[in-house]
Amino acid sequence: MAQEQLLTTDGKPLKAALRRALRQEKMRNLLLIAPLLAFVLVGFVAPIVDMLFRSVENGIVADTLPKTVVELAKWDPDSSPLPDDAVYAAFHDDMVVAVKEKTYTRLGSRLNYEQSGMSSLFRKTGRAVKKMDEGDYKAQFIAADKAWGEPETWKILKLYSPRYTSGYFLNAVDAELTTDGIKMKPENERIYLFLFVRTLILSLVITVSCLLLGYPVSFLLSHLPLRRANLLMILVLLPFWTSLLVRTSAWKVLLQQQGVINDLLVWAGLVSDSNRLVMMNNATGTIIAMTHILLPFMILPLYSVMKTISPTYVRAARSLGATSWTAFWRVYFPQSLPGIGAGAVLVFILAIGYYITPELVGGTSGIFISNRIAYHISSSLNWGLAAALGTLLLVVVMFMFVLYDRVVGIDNVKLG
Repeated sequence: MAQEQLLTTDGKPLKAALRRALRQEKMRNLLLIAPLLAFVLVGFVAPIVDMLFRSVENGIVADTLPKTVVELAKWDPDSSPLPDDAVYAAFHDDMVVAVKEKTYTRLGSRLNYEQSGMSSLFRKTGRAVKKMDEGDYKAQFIAADKAWGEPETWKILKLYSPRYTSGYFLNAVDAELTTDGIKMKPENERIYLFLFVRTLILSLVITVSCLLLGYPVSFLLSHLPLRRANLLMILVLLPFWTSLLVRTSAWKVLLQQQGVINDLLVWAGLVSDSNRLVMMNNATGTIIAMTHILLPFMILPLYSVMKTISPTYVRAARSLGATSWTAFWRVYFPQSLPGIGAGAVLVFILAIGYYITPELVGGTSGIFISNRIAYHISSSLNWGLAAALGTLLLVVVMFMFVLYDRVVGIDNVKLG
């Protein structure tokens, strides 16, 4: 005998009604998180995707010189030192349009990142192309500037004709894409790999400094009566109520050679007036200022975890014969590791991306890679290189995060 199908009160199959109710519940949940999802996509995912695209995008050559790019694809530098007349004619037609639309200067600025002098070359050629007569364009371009009679100029144009390039990423690791292949830059021009290493080292030093200073403070706060702990917690949070720029400027006043700290050391006789400590415009200033700024981000996770550790565990260990140090190290400290992990991850990730404080107090020996990213975005306008540096910085952070997960375990990270 077939099993009788269960029905709802309105006569519909129970299974179908349950599936429909489950679908409706999922839709309601989706609608509830839709604003947050949209915010994450617009404010977080989209900028990262745009950054990844800008780090390889190179359409300006093909868009500004479309006919020239087509003709250059037929040119073989090994068989002919210079392109044929068809390339020069196509270049003339493209430059006439580029001058009319005023896009040739942007092209020159882009190619100037790869070879010095390209910006001035295109500006000069843009003025000369208006006076050219129809006919032998090759001779006229070479007369306008002898660089158009040099194979290296056309090789650069051909090399950067594709719409996508690895040149920005190569520059970000102190290499360059040349007409002879990929080469490392001269020793005196290599800066980015050094800055990446310095950023990692200083970020780790700042994280350790915050841990050494923040652990005792958090331990004290977690063991004080609630009223006193709340009062001291206000002092911990007080820096958040002051502008970051103001706090950093205050450290400039404190740390400079004629500043408050040096004056106190001289007054106390610890250093002579002629041997004042140099704590500004170097890595020391960066470490001190950023440790002060990021210290609350270490204290808060530690305090929230320590507050959940029952004091009975330590008392039980001491009642069984353990010394105060053994009870702390073997019983209390392991239970505080989740807070250490959360604080360390938070401080390290914040430190590695800081640029305001290193810019103001770091000088030349205390700046981070983020300062160069900010420079290329706001000053040199080399957004492709800035995007490549930002992408590499993101990869480094993700690698460090995965390494931390392998060594410590991200499951051990808790906020209380």
